[in-house]
Amino acid sequence: QVQLVESGGGLVQAGDSLRLSCAFAGNTGYISTMGWYRQAPGKERELVAGITKVKSGDFTNYAESARGRFTISRDNAKNTLYLQMNSLKSEDTAVYYCYAEASRYGLFTNYWGQGTPVTVSS
Repeated sequence: QVQLVESGGGLVQAGDSLRLSCAFAGNTGYISTMGWYRQAPGKERELVAGITKVKSGDFTNYAESARGRFTISRDNAKNTLYLQMNSLKSEDTAVYYCYAEASRYGLFTNYWGQGTPVTVSS
């Protein structure tokens, strides 16, 4: 089992920055991929950014809407995943969810946090 707890959401103005955190605990050694998703009112949940452990380090990927403005990172010593969001826009308003994929014995299990809301006023 893996537990994920997000924090850092809030109300900001367009152009501001915000950093989301996701504390993870449990069988963290089996986590291969983590990421941030978001879901705006009336829309489907979408990937914002992902980070995957590879032999050479971490591989990151971003949604087109996030590339250049958002940065995903992970501090394994603190068991925390971050999403630094800069130059926020009103369309970034959504509930942001932390996600982890753990693999063990060839089986993959997905875990989700409870979400943290971000509201960007224009």
